[in-house]
Amino acid sequence: MSSPLRLDAGELTTDELIEELTAGRRILLSVELFGTENEVALRYDGDTYYCDTPTQLHKHDDEAEMRACIEEMGYADSEKSPTDGSA
Repeated sequence: MSSPLRLDAGELTTDELIEELTAGRRILLSVELFGTENEVALRYDGDTYYCDTPTQLHKHDDEAEMRACIEEMGYADSEKSPTDGSA
């Protein structure tokens, strides 16, 4: 298993994050929640996408749901990320 990819939220586009996840990479994002720096873990087990926040574990059944979560939560570079996954 490869080491986790550590990033600040917004460093990669949604497409780049999904690409890393589907390649089997676990992503640890540093995010600011309620004025405090926290770590969010994103991963994909080949069947389900996971978004593990300090308060909840979100499970997503498909890539479209994971894309929506990434974009809604502000984990991706919104300047370069299309919202329809067409890039």
